[in-house]
Amino acid sequence: MLGNMDKSWCRNFFSRPRKTERDVVAPSTDPVNAEAQFGLGLKFANGKGVAQDYVQAANWYRKAAEQSHALAQFNLGTMYATGQGVAQDKAQSAVWFDKAAHLGDAGAQFNLGKSCHRASFGGLAKDAPEARIEAYKWYRLAAVQGYQGSDAAGTALISNMTRADVVAGDLRVAAFTVAGSKVVQS
Repeated sequence: MLGNMDKSWCRNFFSRPRKTERDVVAPSTDPVNAEAQFGLGLKFANGKGVAQDYVQAANWYRKAAEQSHALAQFNLGTMYATGQGVAQDKAQSAVWFDKAAHLGDAGAQFNLGKSCHRASFGGLAKDAPEARIEAYKWYRLAAVQGYQGSDAAGTALISNMTRADVVAGDLRVAAFTVAGSKVVQS
């Protein structure tokens, strides 16, 4: 009567059942819920409890992002920017950063500020002031939330702006709303 002795104790001790995507979703987790989907994206991106898999991370982030989860949108934008788990696509990256920024994500706002600032150098001279005003707006919105580097970036940008441009940027910051509520300025 060996019963459980069919496998050596060593094999029993060190073998683990392979986890599938279904096993990763805890029974109490609703895989249709944006927060749960975002959590699964984090698990796959960080390799916490599962094998690190950027393709799966991007898939779960996309599901949450399509339900207006700002941090999932930011993470998906970052993945498109770097080509991690998805084909690198600057246009898709910008789309997801824009969505997250409009939902109030400070990291996405900072990234949009950088994009607008870069655009002020590469485009037509007549379009540069508008690009700087937008960059200033995004930097200021991120700075209000304490996002590192955004205050310094906005301050540096002012040296290339007219007083009227700064006023226009401040008006855009004041008019910005997230999900129907005004951004609190400090």
